[in-house]
Amino acid sequence: MSAKPEHYDVIRKPIITEKATMASEHGAVVFEVAMGANKPQIKEAVETLFGVKVKAVNTTITKGKVKRFRGQPGKRRDVKKAYVTLEEGNTIDVSTGL
Repeated sequence: MSAKPEHYDVIRKPIITEKATMASEHGAVVFEVAMGANKPQIKEAVETLFGVKVKAVNTTITKGKVKRFRGQPGKRRDVKKAYVTLEEGNTIDVSTGL
């Protein structure tokens, strides 16, 4: 399968946080994905772009916080994250450039 342009629209970027690093120890990788993306789309995109077998996809939506910016209240954007669990023996190294 060749990577279609919409695969790059589904997966925005990998998320590298303390929680994501702990998930990677159990064979999971965390990506920021498009808000309109569903689990089958995310699975297909990850399998095509990285050449791995996906076992499961869990998603979560983090609502944007209201913060102050130069004294004015502003709102951060909502973010959808995908916790992608990989089959045994498959790995994605997100610490290097994509």
